[in-house]
Amino acid sequence: MVLVGAAVGAALALVAWLIPWLPRPAAEEAGAIDNAFWFVTVVCVVIFALVAGVSVYAVWKFRAPPDDLEDGSPIHGHTGLEIVWTAVPALLVTAISVYSGIVLTQIEDIPDEHRVVEVSSQQFAWSFTYPEAELTSGQLTLPVGEPVELKITSKDVIHSFWVPEWRMKQDAVPGIETRLVVTPTETGEYSVICTELCGLGHATMRAKAVVMSAEEFEAWLREQEEAAAAGGTTQGRQLFTSLGCGSCHSLADAGTQAQVGPDLDNALRGKEADFVRESIVNPDAEIAQGFQSGVMPGDYGERISDEQLDGLVEYL
Repeated sequence: MVLVGAAVGAALALVAWLIPWLPRPAAEEAGAIDNAFWFVTVVCVVIFALVAGVSVYAVWKFRAPPDDLEDGSPIHGHTGLEIVWTAVPALLVTAISVYSGIVLTQIEDIPDEHRVVEVSSQQFAWSFTYPEAELTSGQLTLPVGEPVELKITSKDVIHSFWVPEWRMKQDAVPGIETRLVVTPTETGEYSVICTELCGLGHATMRAKAVVMSAEEFEAWLREQEEAAAAGGTTQGRQLFTSLGCGSCHSLADAGTQAQVGPDLDNALRGKEADFVRESIVNPDAEIAQGFQSGVMPGDYGERISDEQLDGLVEYL
């Protein structure tokens, strides 16, 4: 019966492994994480099938007849069996711990000379700063095949950074800086998702991660720097993206359809520049009907310069 349970467990583990449960991996680190995941999964499925098989067999084999109302006969422990069912799980847990530790060391390894991107989170938006270019964007853009260290912080509550195709997830905790190393292996667009319940707009706290060739990445950096230096409406449009405004507000020009905050196409129609400015630096001064106060950060007047604020107001 033990052999039957083990065989069933192995078959179930094989089926689970063959079905594509996970998104296609798109980072070098994802392969090692997937291997650790399946190692733990196979161990758990086999052990579960074995224990469940023995339990079902025992219920069937040793069931009492309907007319038997006596107590069961006394039994004594089996020292050998007890040693086995204690030693085997201990060895498996140790193997899982050691293997997971090795994988963790591998995915955190990075060359001394590497690119750094500072990831900042707040209700309910992500922003990404490239220190070497003095550039902040609402889109995470990375070159393919290059290891990048993401330094992650939070400005308010606990958030959690996750790109499913990269597998790794890292919490953003107020007051400390966490890190994550990623080496993208495939170009394309991916979703950055917050996986920590962080408030009213948690479900909309998403950003775009774009992986491109090294040449395209350098060209993108130049374009962003030129847009930031252009001033006026061009700079305002770039700020609208980099500050994550589109995570909460709909704006046709920016192609956003969020619903946490008011639809700006309607809310700002016919309004004066002073109203737009006040709505940015003091968002709780006037609350649009149907929306709550205390959701939009009130520190934009301190976070961006007067010139940047003018550009954002002009754009809106």
